[in-house]
Amino acid sequence: MTGRWNEASSRPLGQRRTSPRTRLVRAGFAEVDRASSCLHDEALSRLLPYAQAPSDDGGLDPVRARLVEEIGQTADPDLALLSLVRLASAVGPDGEELRVLLAPLGAEHESTDLADPVVGPTRETQARDEHRRRLLAVLGASRALGDFLASHPDHLAALETAHAIDAPCQAPVGAVLEEAVAAVLNADDGGCARLEAATAAMRVAYRDRLLAIAADDLTSSDPLGHIPVVVKRMTRLADAALEAGLMIARAGVGPRAEAVALAVIAMGKTGARELNYVSDVDVVYVVGPASPPGASGASGAAGGPVDEDELVRLGTELAVGLARATSATGREPPLWPLDTALRPEGKDGALVRTLESHVTYYERWASSWEFQALLKARPCAGDVRLGAAYARAVEPFVWRASSRENFVDDARAMRRRVENESGRVGREDRRIKLGPGGLRDVEFTVQLLQLVHGRGDTRLHVRSTLSALAELSAAGYVGRSDAAELDSCYRLLRLLEHRSQLYRLQRTHDLPSGGDDLRRLGRGIDRSVMGEPETLWATFTAVRRRVRALHEEIYYRPLLTVAATLSADEMTLSPQAARERLKAVGYLDPDGALRHIHALTEGVSRRAAIQRQLLPVMIGWLGRGPDPDNGLLSFRLLSERIGGTHWYLAMLRDSRAAAQSLCHVLSGARWTTERLAERPESIAWLDDVGELTARDPAVLRSEVRSLLRRRVLTADDEPGLEEQATEAVHAVMSVRTRELVRAALADSLDGVDPERTARILTDTTDALLDGVLSLATGMAIALRDGAAAVASGPQDDGTWPGALARHAVIAMGRLGGAETAYASDADVLFVHDARPGADPRAAADEAEAVARRVVRLLSQAQPHPFVVDADLRPEGRQGPMSRSLDSYADYYERWSAVWERQALLRARACAGDPGLGRAFEELVAPLRWSPDGLDDNDVREIRRLKARMEAERLPRGTVPARHLKLGPGGLSDVEWATQVLQLQHAARVPGLRTTSTLAALSAARKAGLLTEAEEADLRGAWLLASRVRAATVLGTGRDHGERVEVLPSGLREIRLVGRLVGMAPGRERELEDLYRRHARHARRVVERVVFGRTSETRKAGAGSATRTGDNLPVGDDSRAGGSRDEAAGRRNRSDNGQLQGMADGQRARTRSAGASAPSRSETPEKRPASTTGGHAAKPPRRAARRGGGPYPWS
Repeated sequence: MTGRWNEASSRPLGQRRTSPRTRLVRAGFAEVDRASSCLHDEALSRLLPYAQAPSDDGGLDPVRARLVEEIGQTADPDLALLSLVRLASAVGPDGEELRVLLAPLGAEHESTDLADPVVGPTRETQARDEHRRRLLAVLGASRALGDFLASHPDHLAALETAHAIDAPCQAPVGAVLEEAVAAVLNADDGGCARLEAATAAMRVAYRDRLLAIAADDLTSSDPLGHIPVVVKRMTRLADAALEAGLMIARAGVGPRAEAVALAVIAMGKTGARELNYVSDVDVVYVVGPASPPGASGASGAAGGPVDEDELVRLGTELAVGLARATSATGREPPLWPLDTALRPEGKDGALVRTLESHVTYYERWASSWEFQALLKARPCAGDVRLGAAYARAVEPFVWRASSRENFVDDARAMRRRVENESGRVGREDRRIKLGPGGLRDVEFTVQLLQLVHGRGDTRLHVRSTLSALAELSAAGYVGRSDAAELDSCYRLLRLLEHRSQLYRLQRTHDLPSGGDDLRRLGRGIDRSVMGEPETLWATFTAVRRRVRALHEEIYYRPLLTVAATLSADEMTLSPQAARERLKAVGYLDPDGALRHIHALTEGVSRRAAIQRQLLPVMIGWLGRGPDPDNGLLSFRLLSERIGGTHWYLAMLRDSRAAAQSLCHVLSGARWTTERLAERPESIAWLDDVGELTARDPAVLRSEVRSLLRRRVLTADDEPGLEEQATEAVHAVMSVRTRELVRAALADSLDGVDPERTARILTDTTDALLDGVLSLATGMAIALRDGAAAVASGPQDDGTWPGALARHAVIAMGRLGGAETAYASDADVLFVHDARPGADPRAAADEAEAVARRVVRLLSQAQPHPFVVDADLRPEGRQGPMSRSLDSYADYYERWSAVWERQALLRARACAGDPGLGRAFEELVAPLRWSPDGLDDNDVREIRRLKARMEAERLPRGTVPARHLKLGPGGLSDVEWATQVLQLQHAARVPGLRTTSTLAALSAARKAGLLTEAEEADLRGAWLLASRVRAATVLGTGRDHGERVEVLPSGLREIRLVGRLVGMAPGRERELEDLYRRHARHARRVVERVVFGRTSETRKAGAGSATRTGDNLPVGDDSRAGGSRDEAAGRRNRSDNGQLQGMADGQRARTRSAGASAPSRSETPEKRPASTTGGHAAKPPRRAARRGGGPYPWS
């Protein structure tokens, strides 16, 4: 022995020996001195195998060293060693079972037959090692179970693996407890002593099996994964205890109990089979007459009927006896409190009721929360048939509960009340169960989802929280990631609760506050992660924060409130119920809608599962829109396109705002829906209204320039450059499409707002033109100087060092007035200025190429070309695309007409070199805001052009009063009236020097040029016409053609447009009357401002024809009259001064100047065609202006 010890303890020279104190500290002992004393305790030493250490060495002998090592693996080494010493004292020197259990500790140091040096430990040795490990684990985690073993050392065998709870040869727990009770009850002794003995026997047998459950739990390699096993085993043990306790109660009542059938219904965690180590066992009692097996009637033991009062009295005696057996004080500690507060009427109600009494109560008086409690109801003991009858009777109440009025709101209110009542003001919140982010948050979340969706989905008819959460995730009611997080957090919280209760076997739902207690908890779970109190607390708080966030996101999900109001047929979407509901809510083609529903919900995919949840609610939301049939079709198309993404359906399920907003858009705005399909990521904006506001113009320009900088022009030939430029334009156009969707969503949800829409679209168009101008300039340089000249890309402001000129784009029409609409194109002028030292002709060639390439690139963009119209330039289509500042100055000085002055009222620098843009604005300022205003000839020319356009440009077959743009009081009327005021008075009224129609109207009112009523009439008519035009585009999906300009006539279109402009459902037909009333009032103002008419002159001139335009009926256009080609004719004159006319009649109706919308129909009007033939009428000959012009140098 001595030689073996010396050989084992020999160390290399210079290596220090580990002291006993150090060894104990490393093992995790906190009370080192007490631990050292316990290791050498006499009672323990008598049971340990002999291994003598050298007398001059202070180290531990190998047996105790190994024991310290094994105890160091427990949750609390100090507690484990102390309990082991107490157990050794309890068994005494004759404790052979414990001696054998400790014997393998010395197997390596004694000559025994326990191990073979070649084969290794025998099976018996392995079993003893495992038995000892399980014993030490229990002793290190539970003081209460250590006390039980010390007082009942004969139950040490319960910790053997062969006696584990589910060991193959181990009897079921019910049989174990029943046998223990029956052995006492069948003895000859009677009276109270027998009942007390039976109660004690049951409690000892209960704790014997509890030892086995705890040992498996504490030695599990995956404590979180073992949680479902623990709770199910604890529930089986509780069921067995209730059954055994009922045996004791029947024995106490005596023969009279034979006439009574009593069923014990488990509620709460017991009913859900998720019981803690120590928890309230919630039960409800059902009583009935006992019946012999196979008997059809109910009769007592003597064969006669049993009085209900007698049944209840006897049942109450049995219930009281059962509570005494499980929960009263006695020779052995009670098991757990038996709680009956969930019975009908709570603590004020009868303890025991008949089945009929239960049903009557739930039919008439039960509150919503009581049905939530019934979700966990499960017969667990007593009469099997009566328990099954109770379960069948109350189950329908559970799954109909969510259809009760305000069910969801009541459930949420109760949750908040529980939180408030259990709160602890001024104290650190250590609640595992009731606090924010605790177990109750998870359980209430799961239960509410079960009750709401379980009416139509039987998969959710489960009791366990974790099982229900798994089903909710599988069916798509909860996102997979959210469900996984809730599952793991719930397991950890339950584990903390279990281990906190296990220490003293006391009911607690709080995390302990002491450092030693927290250390024991952390070491018992994962000492590497939670071994210290600080890390355990940090983990606990982080888990609670995450649970709380998920609870608030899911539990207060708005869709639940709506889903709870649906009927069972609506929840399940049975064909007939769906067809009837579709008709009722406004679908014109219910059969077609049913086909869409079938396509959306068929199959077993997760997408189909989530859509089965959404559709019952969304069908109703879609039905509130003006076109639910198209809305459902659009939802199907969207879902088929992006339903497989992880966020789309989850967002609709989790956010009522997003789901309801999407339904509103789909059923009421076809154009918006089509654009959403192109940019489906924009649907995420529906969950955040902040995303629908206009973006900063500077941010948009920076984004476009960044996109272009990432797309360098590297090709060596023109086709290659064109291909690269096309790809770059496609990227830039995607920004415009995105902003179109942003504006369309805002208008579709909140009602059309022309000013908001114009702000978004104008800023986007400016950024687009700025970016494509830069791109076109780079292409011109690359084609002239080679790809190397543009290899470094543009500068931060979009300019190119190699350019021969500065370039700018001047917005005209509606774009210039910042009044861009969905169907607008871009009316522009191009201007350039040669750089110092550059050849002016070469610079002009570059500018011409740049301008034409901008127009071509945007007109060829896919999938939605964007028209850039430069026909308002001097000389119209006959003139160069881009001019220098000097050329513009020369032209406007010599050849400008009044219509060009009117067109320039809208001129605004929008893209390119800002300095050049400002210079152009300064150049034209004296012309458009001339101090001379309008002379008589100018006024007559304006009236003549206006009248001709009204007479000639209105589409055939269109009722003038229905035309939004050209009709009386339409957009053109208001804009012409505003522009006439600007031309006349802008020189003396600074507020009129604006490109905006509405701003000019406001300035005119302030200057006294319009009365408040007149300004209100013009503003109201302009806004309403703009709103109707935008609503026509959004609602019908048409963004071009004459029908966009005309009031809708079809019933469906009237409903679509009326809703989008804000009219209440059912009143959309009033749209035409509303518009005509506004237009009529505006027309009166226009006739006064433009034509100089008053009500008297209108009456006097009624029925008489005039030859001039002064008194013709007022028409409409958004631009001033006249023609670009008048200017073109003047500039393309022959040497003898003869003006050149247009070549053929196809050019007769060229566009004339004005101010308004950027769509083709909104750009400057084409010259009125000749009424006498196919050739254009030549403009009147006019000499070049010499002196007296609008400029200082004139």
